[in-house]
Amino acid sequence: MFLAKTPKLIQAFMPFYTWSVPTSEKILYLTFDDGPIPEVTPWVLETLRSYNAGATFFCVGDNVEKYPDIYRQIQRDGHAVGNHTYHHLNGWQTEHVTYLNNVRRCARIVKSRLFRPPYGRLMPRQREFLQRHFRIVMWDVLSGDYAPEITPEQCLQNVLDNARPGSIIVFHDSLKAERNLRYALPAILRHFAGKGYRFGRLEDGEMA
Repeated sequence: MFLAKTPKLIQAFMPFYTWSVPTSEKILYLTFDDGPIPEVTPWVLETLRSYNAGATFFCVGDNVEKYPDIYRQIQRDGHAVGNHTYHHLNGWQTEHVTYLNNVRRCARIVKSRLFRPPYGRLMPRQREFLQRHFRIVMWDVLSGDYAPEITPEQCLQNVLDNARPGSIIVFHDSLKAERNLRYALPAILRHFAGKGYRFGRLEDGEMA
């Protein structure tokens, strides 16, 4: 179970996180978590390229070290990158020092001040430390591409129904999400490009 749209109440209760980019411009911020992997990430890059779309990839450090060529291609294509821990750790289930050391390990290879916690889960103590060093990026639209119980059509509709100017939208360049992602991503790019939207990297705008 997940919420495709992050409620305004939650966003207001946690103002120390970045949920969206305040703007009246027709711009969306596509983000991809958990890669890079050879089975999915190159296809994502090719699809983005066909629409001249920018994006932000929150990378797992272990995957970056396994597939450095794909990581370099993300950067060569002009996309932004962010830290997603080295081992995709759940902050609610990981001791404070272990978690922060894992983030630091990722930071040695993913040079970015952007951080997104896997599952969106951080303990207060972890968050208090990390926000001194990173901008912690959450989202206001969750595609649900990773959820086996939703159909590709539902994944697409989650984004079409909820994206607004400045939305930060979560996808996953992962095997778990591949079926839904391959259906939804081209349709989303086509739909919003047809309405005059552009797709930016998170560094493109002032985040709040």
